[in-house]
Amino acid sequence: MAAGGDYNYKDALTKSILFLEAQRSGKLPPNSRIPWRDDSALDDGKLANVDLVGGYYDAGDNVKYGLPMAFTITTLAWTALAYESELSAVGELENVYAAISWGTDYFLKASAKKNRLWVQVGDPVPDHQCWMRPENMKTPRTLYKIDEHTPGTEIAAETAAAMAASAIVFKNHNRTYSRQLLNKAKLLYEFARNHKGTFDGECPFYCSYSGYNDELLWAASWLYIATKKIKYQKHITQEGISASVAEFSWDLKYAGAEILLSGVHLTEGGLHNFKRQADNFVCAVLPDTPFHQVYISPGGLIHLRDGANTQYVTGTAFLFDIYSDILIKNHQTVSCGNQVIQPSRLKEFAKQQIDYVLGSNPRGRSYMVGFGANSPTQVHHRGSSVPVMSSDTTVSCSMSFVNWYNKNQPNPNVLTGAIVGGPDRYDNFDDQRWDSSKLEPTTYINSLVIGPLAKLAIHGA
Repeated sequence: MAAGGDYNYKDALTKSILFLEAQRSGKLPPNSRIPWRDDSALDDGKLANVDLVGGYYDAGDNVKYGLPMAFTITTLAWTALAYESELSAVGELENVYAAISWGTDYFLKASAKKNRLWVQVGDPVPDHQCWMRPENMKTPRTLYKIDEHTPGTEIAAETAAAMAASAIVFKNHNRTYSRQLLNKAKLLYEFARNHKGTFDGECPFYCSYSGYNDELLWAASWLYIATKKIKYQKHITQEGISASVAEFSWDLKYAGAEILLSGVHLTEGGLHNFKRQADNFVCAVLPDTPFHQVYISPGGLIHLRDGANTQYVTGTAFLFDIYSDILIKNHQTVSCGNQVIQPSRLKEFAKQQIDYVLGSNPRGRSYMVGFGANSPTQVHHRGSSVPVMSSDTTVSCSMSFVNWYNKNQPNPNVLTGAIVGGPDRYDNFDDQRWDSSKLEPTTYINSLVIGPLAKLAIHGA
């Protein structure tokens, strides 16, 4: 740690992107930077004679879940748009583009047929009964889809948002690809609107508790920004349902949509003003406002719930950074009743949350693997904790837990850049692989930290 509590944010940024590369499924490119990862799940989709090779494993298991994967890509695309100059200055923009297209290439395959979207590959029950790296797994690659008969508004709308946001990212780099993504985003959005229903096939791991109105508003927002069509503007202003919330996550998108739309409204006008609700999000999080709702640990970390809690930390830091830039650009402040909050306070809080993750916490330890002091060594992650072996090695699922899961020793493969779930509400943390709520990383924890780290790498405090 440098003087004044600052870190090598550029190094943390580079490593946070490397983690996403370690989560890739499918045929890896020749320039893959993760030496212990290899091709995996090359037959995904064969059970239905479709090609579903590629995409991302969401966390420490070998299932590909559509909802969190799409949210990962939407937030990566927003990061690339908001922090293009910063990412370019530190030499990471192309790596972020590659991370986005690894997801969107997969979504194009998954949505090849109109009004059908393949939303999950892999049965989580047998998968969770075998502690095996993806390169050697023999567990069923069961396929799950949504269509007109089995709708899934949340996943369809989130995938539409991911593809619309990514279409904007690639517009000036690959116009044909961008148009392909945008056309698919439009179709998926109409599918989400016209066939409403919640798909519960990803339960109990990714149940949507918040319903689908947030995803519909989120998707319409990205499509409006991508197309500037009155149709989407009307959907936002006339049909859009919003709410004041205190979190931003793979399940709850309202705060993201409200801050995104506040930026459009303040810059261009013509939209319902979502600024009050965007302000309410800030007021609910900051501990120094009369309306704060979010629990802050004694050491200063947001703690909403056990199990990948750092997603709420990186998600809040991401939105606070984005919103502070919008407010500064438009000479605005946040109103919490009679209290006025300056944009600088949002930046300060975002930095404090990121610094906690990197080491400024009561335990004096980093929660990013391979970065800083005393970082986690027993990450709850199959690929990291199981040694590399030849692809034809037969593995006993029952012995896999004895051989690798239960071993009280560092993982043989370092999952560089992974941010683990983090400490409990009292800042307690033990580096023990079996504790998935504290030791499991996810793609969406990291997709949300890249923007704040890029900003800190260039601008510091």
